[in-house]
Parts: sequence; C-alpha cells; structure tokens
Amino acid sequence: MSFSDSHGELRAIYRPAAEVPTLQTPTASMRFVATGALTGGEFGLFLREMAPHAGGPEAHFHRTFSESFYVLEGTVKFFNGEKWVDGTAGDFLYVPRGGIHAFRNDSDATASMVMIFAPGSREQFFQEAAEIRASGRELTPQEWTDFYARHDQYMV
Repeated sequence: MSFSDSHGELRAIYRPAAEVPTLQTPTASMRFVATGALTGGEFGLFLREMAPHAGGPEAHFHRTFSESFYVLEGTVKFFNGEKWVDGTAGDFLYVPRGGIHAFRNDSDATASMVMIFAPGSREQFFQEAAEIRASGRELTPQEWTDFYARHDQYMV
C-alpha cells in the first residue's frame, strides 16, 4: 500500500499495555502487541517470554512471510539454517521467506524476545497450537504436517 497525500492523515493507533492480549502456556507467554488485524496485515509484532528450559520449535521455514527476532533478556538459541548460535540481549536474527530457522530456551534462566512477522501475523497459529497441547489431544504425524501447512510452516 502506498500513500501519496502530501498532508498526511490521522491514522496512528495507540494500544495501551493493558489491552494487549496474552496467550499463556506452561512454558511461555506470548503478548500479541500488534496483530495483523491491527496493522492491516503489514506485520505482526509479538513479545515472547520463555521459562527456563522451555525448548522451542524444530527447524522449519515459511513461504509467505519473513520472521525477525530481537532478544531482550536471557539467552535464546537460534538455528540460522547452518548452526546454532546463542543470542543474548541486543542480538537480532532476520529470517527471509524460505529461510530455515529455529529457536529455543535451553538455559536455566528465563528469556524474552520480540518477534516480527511480515507481512501478516501468526496469532492464530500460536492460539491453535496452544489449544491442541492444552487439550491433551495427540496428533498423528500427518495431522501435524497438515496443521503446519495450513499456517505456512514447513518442518525440515
């Protein structure tokens, strides 16, 4: 979307912290700071806080969006497609569309990071995955593959 008006518009969106929805799981919380609905699908910005030894997703890629990670606190292990690296406060990982990546907290301390998805957002993926795990429902390997494909996540 482009904008050509020379005077600008009153379109900024302010969202107080108290209005930010949070998804809580036993090992992590995800604050949906800016969802795709809020940004008109341009990007999603989430705050992920992970408990010690929370683990994380296995190596995967996305076809339709890029993903960025900015570590705020603790140590987050990142897989950059070639090797695992320790990301600490201030470190950044950018993953373009199709880039293989993974992240996890294997440390004895909590860790937090900002995650950005562009375009769009991922709250539905995280909500549905949390519901599946909370229900105790066991998915077959094919059901997991189908679930991931619906959300543009391809495991490697």
